[in-house]
Amino acid sequence: MPLTSDDDIRSLLDVETIAVVGCSTTPGKAAHEIPAYLQRQGYEIVPINPFAEEILGVRAYDSLADVDQAIDLVDVFRPSEEVPSIVDEVLARHEARGDVEALWLQLGITHEATARAEEAGIRVVQDKCLKVEHQRLRG
Repeated sequence: MPLTSDDDIRSLLDVETIAVVGCSTTPGKAAHEIPAYLQRQGYEIVPINPFAEEILGVRAYDSLADVDQAIDLVDVFRPSEEVPSIVDEVLARHEARGDVEALWLQLGITHEATARAEEAGIRVVQDKCLKVEHQRLRG
């Protein structure tokens, strides 16, 4: 069951490295502004966007599998219908590397495929904005 309590969500805010699937190169878009906000708050952002070389001053990667460094949380800015394939990538990475503690689906994004991530011990948040929750709980 996705996390909903303030204590559970607050615990996810202690991560250091956030991979952003669907991170945008376009200022003004939520998929650019929210990762930029998180970066300003001290999080290490790892953009996942196969159409970009660099976003927010850091290298962008084609997929989660291409990232060498450890990832604590995967933040998703992709349509709900893409969630099953993203869960597959998260699970493959979690099994191979032992990282990815949490999967966060941004506001408006939900899918029952996240149950597979939860079964693997990955904490899941759905349909919540990471920036809004950060401001509300850490403000």
